[in-house]
Amino acid sequence: MKALVFEAPEKPVIVDAPMPELSPNEVLVQTKAVGICHSDYELLAGRYIIPISYPVTPGHEWCGEIVEVGRNVKGFSKGDRVVGECVVRTPERLHHFGFSMSGADREFFAVNPEWLHKLPDAVDNKKAALIEPFTCGYYAVMRSGGTNASETVVVSGGGTIGLVSAAAAIGMGARVIVVDPLASRREVALKLGADVAIDPTDGGAAERVRELTGGHGADLVIEASGHDASLAAAFDYAREEGRMSMVGINIGRKVPVVIGQIQMKNLTVRGCIGSPGVWPSAIRFLERTGINLAPIQTHDFALTEAVSAFSFGQDPTKSIKITLLNG
Repeated sequence: MKALVFEAPEKPVIVDAPMPELSPNEVLVQTKAVGICHSDYELLAGRYIIPISYPVTPGHEWCGEIVEVGRNVKGFSKGDRVVGECVVRTPERLHHFGFSMSGADREFFAVNPEWLHKLPDAVDNKKAALIEPFTCGYYAVMRSGGTNASETVVVSGGGTIGLVSAAAAIGMGARVIVVDPLASRREVALKLGADVAIDPTDGGAAERVRELTGGHGADLVIEASGHDASLAAAFDYAREEGRMSMVGINIGRKVPVVIGQIQMKNLTVRGCIGSPGVWPSAIRFLERTGINLAPIQTHDFALTEAVSAFSFGQDPTKSIKITLLNG
């Protein structure tokens, strides 16, 4: 079978790999679709938020079909379409699937069924590859108390995580403002149902947010970029007594921030990683609200073209979400 392997930092290759051996407690999954995430590029560059080693197969935003079931497995059957969690626990340690252990960028893989969730019939395979990032955006909103139609939510950063965070807040009824310098991302934010999309490059984003909120600022700010400028500006968007969810990944950098705003505005700031405990509710939320995340998926490549896909995605102006398709 074909598999994408990061042999070492900056060394992605497609290899012929042996079929996985299935234990009695596992299921064998045929990959159908896998999204390429910003954190995959961090892994490719040799850095991540928990210890990693090489070689490793990436791929944590995936959808697949069960093709074989271990004899001890209950609750899953051949033909079930499934998605899987990223942050998982083995007897040895806490792992991130596709980072500290090999992921789904291969034609088949064996996996613990405790990490899986069945897909609703209404969600096709390609769109299902967005469920993992959506759960992260949903968690970012819920971790700060959720939101509702009486609130304004500002999302700083219009990449995939920012856009799915915006979609979650939109589905909960909030007025949503997305701040991003790229016109293509602002356009997708509006397609998803954001009320306003702001270009921050002129330096007036915080003033614009205050204008749109009667001078108060946002009830909830989701920092979803991890980039220096977004991190520095995010505190300016919040109102007094506001909430902030920090979900953008920033590894190893120091950013100048007016940190005193946390005290001056009496802000509640929470960090977010992964999406623990929210997968079933996030999947039901997507199914029942009918939110269409398809505009986020801008480009498709075959799984066997994964090296080219990663190269193409290095330029954030060309794409938002690249999806690798198998079969």
